[in-house]
Amino acid sequence: MFQKEHRNNTLSGILFVALFAMSATYLSDFILFKHLGISPLIIGIVLGMIYANTLRNKLPKEWVPGILFSTKTILRTGIILYGFRLTFQNIEAVGIAGMFTSIAVVSSTFTLGYFVGTRFLKLDKETTILTSAGSSICGAAAVLATEPVINAEPYKSAIAVSTVVVFGSIAMFLYPFLYKAGFIPLSADAMGIYIGGTIHEVAHVVAAGNAINPEAAQTAVIVKMIRVMLIAPFLIILGFWLTQTAKHIGQKAKTNVTIPWFAVFFILVAGFNSFHFLPLSLVSSINSIDTFLLTMAMSALGMETSIDKFKNVGMKPLYLAGILFMWLIFGGFYIVKLSLSF
Repeated sequence: MFQKEHRNNTLSGILFVALFAMSATYLSDFILFKHLGISPLIIGIVLGMIYANTLRNKLPKEWVPGILFSTKTILRTGIILYGFRLTFQNIEAVGIAGMFTSIAVVSSTFTLGYFVGTRFLKLDKETTILTSAGSSICGAAAVLATEPVINAEPYKSAIAVSTVVVFGSIAMFLYPFLYKAGFIPLSADAMGIYIGGTIHEVAHVVAAGNAINPEAAQTAVIVKMIRVMLIAPFLIILGFWLTQTAKHIGQKAKTNVTIPWFAVFFILVAGFNSFHFLPLSLVSSINSIDTFLLTMAMSALGMETSIDKFKNVGMKPLYLAGILFMWLIFGGFYIVKLSLSF
């Protein structure tokens, strides 16, 4: 009887989170949000944070496991299904230039972010890793995927996502403006590689690419998807590195598993999707469901985020993200130029 009641309370918490995700999905269809390239994931975490800092104390405590379930299990499921957005043919379509740019941007940006965050800004390791992952790979989705690997507190994920929103939105408007003003000496196709290789969110990439031309947008999205695909090897390497680092200094590793299996399944799903066994209409439906699951996870993370926790961190995550933003603009440009010489 007790277990049945516990399950019902957990389900109530999940449905409560789903209600927020539905609201975020509805709001994302507004013209303003569409024009700004703001995804339901971002709206979801904002709604969750508003709730956390206003009415959270009204939530029945018995529902909290449902919220935590959304930040863990539903999150991992969403990352796995994200693989249906990719195919291995995407890599072939942009060639060596797109592949090199993606790998070089992800590795250099994360390495720079970790070094600057921990050494110079004296940020805690979890916030540094999450902020650097969001800037280097694919914005909010990368933060979501990295959070369970390092067992970070939800508010740290929310901080990292907020930096993605700020600088990804700036990049979405800045890149097309600089290109049309003649400040970026690249062809339209090369500009697509630059946009896909250096802008944070997929939605931001789509908006910036289309501001150039449809061909640049297509190239940008493919390069961006390669960066997304790098989540899996990144998380596996990160898990091993954190475990070895903890052993080296004589501490117990904070990561529960060395290999994040959801990242492996993410690659397997992408591989399966590469064979086009499923009709496009079904894949489209799966992607819609996946977006909703990720929106639930973001909403739940927001619900676990109190403004009071931000005060302890201050402006340092924003400084870190700003430094990485400048690196993506200038360093990313020279990485693209180098890749085009191959």
